[in-house]
Parts: sequence; structure tokens; C-alpha cells
Amino acid sequence: MIIYGLAALILGILVILWAGGLYFFKTAIRRTPKTFLVDNPNLKTEAEEELISNATDLHWFDAQQSVSVMIRSHDGLKLYGTWLSAKQPSAPTVILAHGYSGRGREMAGFARFYAETLGYNVLMPDDRGHGESEGDIIGFGWLDRKDYVQWIGWVLERTGKHSDIVLHGISMGGATVLMTGGEELPDQVKAIVSDCAYTSVEEELIFQLKQLYKLPAFPFIPITSLITKWKAGYSFKEASALKQLTKVQVPVLFIHGEADTFVPTAMVYPLYEACATDKELLTIPRAGHGTAFRMDPKRYKSVLEDFLQKHIS
Repeated sequence: MIIYGLAALILGILVILWAGGLYFFKTAIRRTPKTFLVDNPNLKTEAEEELISNATDLHWFDAQQSVSVMIRSHDGLKLYGTWLSAKQPSAPTVILAHGYSGRGREMAGFARFYAETLGYNVLMPDDRGHGESEGDIIGFGWLDRKDYVQWIGWVLERTGKHSDIVLHGISMGGATVLMTGGEELPDQVKAIVSDCAYTSVEEELIFQLKQLYKLPAFPFIPITSLITKWKAGYSFKEASALKQLTKVQVPVLFIHGEADTFVPTAMVYPLYEACATDKELLTIPRAGHGTAFRMDPKRYKSVLEDFLQKHIS
């Protein structure tokens, strides 16, 4: 009887842990409303797109003659984006990568700077599981890296093989462009700009589990990662911007707010150290998560423009 009772207890614990893993999978990985982001003390804004784009930027974006574009991912999803053509056909192109639970539109502030000040073409994709794009799974940059390789190919088909390309992402998008940089890319990709990226999905979710639920990493992260591998095709540990950086071949500008408590500022330093190419690091005092561009736009734009002038012909 004692053995049966102990077995039942162990089974009950395993069922509870598995149920917890399914809950966290649905909360973080499934395409569902992200209620945990509402009133989050580590995010100082009510709307995600307000992190980097104010009402003036959004009004500017809506007034542009943009084109809705679509590609089909390697696994059959329709992925949508917005294209803004530069006035000069020979202009470089920036591909902007948005953050978790966001969409391409939230990058309007960056799009305006690249288009108006630098004269770039701008591509603003909606990641799989976000915005207008199909998909029930959030890739945290790892699944998206292959999609961005395809978007790069789309740009080259549209602009020609002589167009230089910059990848610029914020938050999850910052990790996405670093992960993309670790793939085999065409020579036309000249630089990466990564703003407030996490080192890996595992480390970011461990941090958020403690912040939001006051729970330890074990056993919840390993169980949820196992479920994610089963249902989404990737594990938290393999989804690492830090590991991908060892394969990056182009210059990287790292940016982070010094008051970021959502993706902690400390994550930018190992990312910077792992990069073996030409690199620069910009930290903005008092800037929280995703707010560096708005907190100190003059310095942000100046450093970004100087960085691009060094590496874009």
C-alpha cells in the first residue's frame, strides 16, 4: 500500500508539473493575448508600439505610400510585411524586426528615421504569430531567423543584387537579427543593429519566471522547453543569440537602456563580448526596455548614423 501511495503521489506531482508546463507554453509561446504584459512594472508604457513610436511617427507612417507584401515561409506560412521605397533606386535597405507580441507597425519611429534622414528603403515584417502574419507559435527569434533570411532574399529580388542591407531589431527583434546573423547570409547584408536583445530564450524566460511568478527555473523551464520542442520544434536552450553571435560575419551595433528591467541590461555585455567582428556598444542612461530611442534620440541617431556610414557604401 505504501508503494502504491508513493507512486500515486509521484504521478500526481508529475501531472501537476506537466500541467504547469502546458500553462506556461500557452502563456509564452502560443499566439494568445499576452495579459501578463499589461500593467507590467518593467514596461513603462501601456502600448507596445509607444515604446519606440509616438503618435507623430505613427501618423507619418500612415501617410506614406507603403506597399503590403507577402512571402511564404519554408514551412508554408503566409508572412506579411510593409515596404517603403526610397526616392533613390540605389538606396540601401533596412529590415526592421519588432518585439514580442508586436508587429511591424510598431517600428514606425525607426522607419521614419531610416527613410527621411538616411534615405533608405524600409521593410517592416510582421513575424510569424504576430500582426497579419500566419502562425500559432511565437518563435522568439529562433524560428524567425529563417524567415528573415527569406525576407533578405525578397529584398534582393526587388532592389537588385547591388543593394546593401541592414538588419535592425528591438527586444525580441534584437535577438532575432542576431540569430539571423548567425545563418549563411548573402554578401549584401552589411551590418546588424541589436537593441535590448536577450542572450537566449532560456535565460530570458528564467528571468521572467522569477519576476512574474516568483518561481525557480527548475523544473518549470525544462518542462516547458520540452513541451515547446514537441509542439513548436525548438528548445529554449538552442534558441540562443549568444551562440549565433559566434558565427556572425558583419559589424554589430549593440544598444541597451541602462534602466532596462525587462530584458536586464546585464545581458548586453556577454553579447558584446561574444561578437568577434567589428562592434560598438551604446547604453542609454535612464532608458527602460525598448525606450532608448525615445529617451535620447539625438545620441541614438548620431551613434547609429556614424556606425552605418562606416559600414555601408
